[in-house]
Amino acid sequence: MSRNTFDTDCQTLTRHVLEGQKKHPEATGDLTQLLSSLLTAIKEVSSAVRMAGIARLYGIAGSTNVQGEEVKKLDVLANEAFINMLKSSYSTCMLVSEEDENVIEVETEKQGKYIVCFDPLDGSSNIDCLVSIGSIFSILKKTSDGPPNIKDALQSGRNIVAAGYALYGSATMVVLSTGDGVNGFMLDPSIGEFILTAPNIRVKPRGKIYSLNEGYAHYWDPAVKEYVASKKNPECGKPYGARYVGSMVADVHRTLVYGGIFMYPATSQTPKGKLRLLYECNPMAYIMEQAGGVASTGSKPILDLQPESIHQRAPIYLGSKEDVEDVLALIKKHGL
Repeated sequence: MSRNTFDTDCQTLTRHVLEGQKKHPEATGDLTQLLSSLLTAIKEVSSAVRMAGIARLYGIAGSTNVQGEEVKKLDVLANEAFINMLKSSYSTCMLVSEEDENVIEVETEKQGKYIVCFDPLDGSSNIDCLVSIGSIFSILKKTSDGPPNIKDALQSGRNIVAAGYALYGSATMVVLSTGDGVNGFMLDPSIGEFILTAPNIRVKPRGKIYSLNEGYAHYWDPAVKEYVASKKNPECGKPYGARYVGSMVADVHRTLVYGGIFMYPATSQTPKGKLRLLYECNPMAYIMEQAGGVASTGSKPILDLQPESIHQRAPIYLGSKEDVEDVLALIKKHGL
């Protein structure tokens, strides 16, 4: 057997975060503890995703198996895994989940100083056809005195302490930023750890792919119509490739790796956009900016948007700097 078959000094995600913690003498270790609990939830969801068909985790929540036990739909299971692990980290005081109408306040005896906004299973409508899905999260620090309140969750993306996503695809990968660049970690099932495989990810200044749901083309504003048309027209340069999975994590990850642009614009049917600000747009915008890209609503940077409600929606254009700037120029040209 080759001596190099096993890496006895691998850079795990936990080790990476601990090394970053050492650079901040004032750090208490709470964020490291929180991220560790978050990773456990991601591993649990990853395992459930892999076994979903066998364990019959597809279908309607609330059905029962032959033993009369409740069979939980995969996104319900993922939500419970995140909530339970984050509460038991003793570092959170409030949670905002895509699956819950109201904020989730952590029991007083378990409270810490962080707020976590998350989509436990993004792209869950794709589960039944085995398309890549993921989890998205961002972490904020409590700003108010006294008991936590909803205003602690309604902070702009500029206050994010850390953000990232997990992609459950051909492998399970976590992409994370704690404000000092973006790094990718692949889950090694043999040791149950996330290993650094993509250090210092940088998005290309310009890509060759555009990504959006063209089924809504009739409802787009003139700027989006003109932009997409220009990317198909050989007279405007070599046409871009069109790629759209319908799972935000998969589409954004491809954009991060290959460059290009991901768009979910406002339409005449959804004038305020479709994707949720706190746990979809903000975390992805944070990652993209940390990687050298741009994320905009069309009128301002996503991270500058002040949330007014926990499930607020927003339009989004994100990806390679030059590609996003092309769209923004057209939006300005049309006076939108």
